[in-house]
Amino acid sequence: MDYTEDESKIIEALKALSATSMDKLRSVEDISKKAVVPKNVAANVLLNLANKKVVKRVARDKAAGYCLLQVL
Repeated sequence: MDYTEDESKIIEALKALSATSMDKLRSVEDISKKAVVPKNVAANVLLNLANKKVVKRVARDKAAGYCLLQVL
């Protein structure tokens, strides 16, 4: 699958944060800092990747958590 530059940055950030399973969820803020992209960009990219079934979004009390569904 081909990814945009921002999608690739987000995927790499998730890998670097070890967010590869449901017990290792990361917030948009953590991911955006690691990927060095603005938080709003990271949030939009994560939603796009969730729609493509690349990442899993889990609603939590304070902020949603994200992890990769498959390590690419």
